Amino acid sequence: MTEIRFYGEGLAGYTRTKPLPGRLIVLEGTDGVGRSTQIALLREWVESQGYAVQATGLKRSALAGEGIKKAMDGHTLGNITANLFYATDMVDRLEKVIIPALRAGFVVLTDRYIYSIIARAIVRGVDPVWIRDVFGFALAPDAVLYLHADLPHLIPRVLNARGFDYWESGMDFLPQGDYFDAFIEYQSRLLAQFEAMVEEYDFRQVDATQSIREVFHTLIDEIGATLADMKPVSPKKAEKELAGVLADMKAAPAKKVEKEPAEAASGATAEEETKKKKQKKP
Repeated sequence: MTEIRFYGEGLAGYTRTKPLPGRLIVLEGTDGVGRSTQIALLREWVESQGYAVQATGLKRSALAGEGIKKAMDGHTLGNITANLFYATDMVDRLEKVIIPALRAGFVVLTDRYIYSIIARAIVRGVDPVWIRDVFGFALAPDAVLYLHADLPHLIPRVLNARGFDYWESGMDFLPQGDYFDAFIEYQSRLLAQFEAMVEEYDFRQVDATQSIREVFHTLIDEIGATLADMKPVSPKKAEKELAGVLADMKAAPAKKVEKEPAEAASGATAEEETKKKKQKKP
């Protein structure tokens, strides 16, 4: 079960202390290490073991995902705005996707988590204490699998995939005018931050310079150990449980709203009630 443990103050309004029956598993790493490929392979494998799976990742929330993508397309995000935007994305996915799925017994696979956001922020000069406090609402995962590859392996992978990206090359803040030089500088700084996080966040390092098949088998060994004491929940049953969780979440505010008018309609205000009590006294 996923223990209810947050990295800071926790999620506002969240009061549950009972462990969640699902598992939260994170794949982390820099650009080009093959996270998306492995998430797709792992989803099929975990489902084949009899578990229901929910996959998610950065910029996929209904509330903020599209907004972040549009702002990044226009290269208009400043440090504070970007990090608060990502925090909004993360909160929305925690409340509406990740925690409900964990409550329903799903294995949640997420492509990146708060660690990439923190690393990117620190590299850009954001206060490390402040950025960690911002993401103190994040639920601690059951496992963080860090796909690590050095620059000599990353560069050809990125060039063969889609070329250098503006943000993944740090072009928004580095003085280098050349994408290649900026990418090397930015990714070197990111790798240093990830290395510093390995012990702090208990990363399980995986050598991403191996073949896709080799990385996959290393990952399923790690995930298999994480799922060892978890009873499989069929996708059909888990979907039914999830529907119930989401229905409860949707109904909760409505019940509160319905109660308030009923109370107001049943009688007078608190001040009027006090006056009536005084009048009844001999």
